[in-house]
Amino acid sequence: MNKYKVRKVVRGTASGEALICPESFSFLGDVDLETGEIIAPSNPNKGKTLKGKILVFKESKGSSGGCVVLMTLVKKHAAPAALVTIKAPDYNLTEGAILSKIPFVCDLSPKFISEIPTGTHIRVDADKGIISYTPLRFASGTPE
Repeated sequence: MNKYKVRKVVRGTASGEALICPESFSFLGDVDLETGEIIAPSNPNKGKTLKGKILVFKESKGSSGGCVVLMTLVKKHAAPAALVTIKAPDYNLTEGAILSKIPFVCDLSPKFISEIPTGTHIRVDADKGIISYTPLRFASGTPE
């Protein structure tokens, strides 16, 4: 099992599929409020949903509306299970994660995004400041 150290922003634990967004992400404008689907045309994950995923992204961008969007996604059962950023988060998104009780960590090594493909099952333990995953092993070109 591989582990990465991170810094706790909002306490809690979560596990699920990683949704890797190598660029900045805005909760106001990049995601559909009703479904949690990524709608930003330039996002490589356009059409995928945040619902139940561990959203791993470079940094948050946008406005104070990010807090409200995150809380709305929780009410619609379309929110991510946890948030992970490389850079320090903005206080608006942090406020939304606190109010929504979504685990949130930051200071993730950029190496993680290049090593971990979307869909990898990861576990976020914000309380211990650790992200862990079990790498897939390949033999003869197929996962074991």
